[in-house]
Amino acid sequence: MRFDLTDLRLFLTVVECGSLTQGARTIHLAVASVSERIAGMEAALGAPLLERNRRGVRATAAGEALVRHARSILGQVEQMRGEMRTYASGLKGRVRLLSNTAAMADFLPPQLCRFLAAHRDLSIDLEERPSADIVQALADRRADLGIVADITDFGTLQTRLIASDQLVVVASRSHQVARQSNVAFADLLDEPIVGMADTALETHLAERASRLGRQLDYRIQLRNTEHVAMHVEAGIGISILSDGMAKTLRRDLAILPLSDAWATRRLYLCARDFSALTPHADLLARQLLQHAA
Repeated sequence: MRFDLTDLRLFLTVVECGSLTQGARTIHLAVASVSERIAGMEAALGAPLLERNRRGVRATAAGEALVRHARSILGQVEQMRGEMRTYASGLKGRVRLLSNTAAMADFLPPQLCRFLAAHRDLSIDLEERPSADIVQALADRRADLGIVADITDFGTLQTRLIASDQLVVVASRSHQVARQSNVAFADLLDEPIVGMADTALETHLAERASRLGRQLDYRIQLRNTEHVAMHVEAGIGISILSDGMAKTLRRDLAILPLSDAWATRRLYLCARDFSALTPHADLLARQLLQHAA
């Protein structure tokens, strides 16, 4: 049984597109060529890889197994190419790090600055992602390290506690909640909200609201924390942010903690296997854990 990298990429593309036609279009091949190559893979394997139906195609049990192995193999190939590119450009190492919103706002920046200053020959590929996406990316070998909140199922990943994060309410000084020492999430569900757009935090808050049979009333969602602060100060609504994000605001606003137990989250450094990290990823992990200690 022989599959080359082109076969694996082709198969993954078809499965992800759910269609031979769309998969062929994506990789710029004729449908007949794609169909023939997959038929050849099925013949070599001795089992069908795809089920055809009116809506397109989907992977069989054998196909799902091949998807897992293909993603692992192609991920390792891309990691190899990335490391070779860094050598060609004069760099000696690169760490792929994924982080949730809370760690990006407060914990990570000074740590990464210290790390890069101490290791001039290393670089970091940093991307902000929801915690659940980070867990999946690590499981699929698409990243070296990840920082996620404990609201997420870690699966088979290894974890190390590195920080805590408190959710807070941000309101104008004239707002009624500004006179309180803390506030419960349920008491905010009738309030207009100024939110951060496309963040894992908003997904988490939406889930918590749905458990109460409600949804948050967003007047606007913005991508910049300073713009959020501007709208809150103007009385457009209140906002719910991580304490780390709230500390970066430069306006005179009331900041008070959410009193719900789930509003205090723990942040974990995650890896598939800490003992199997590349030397440069291990260096970064050790620094982050040292800071946590």
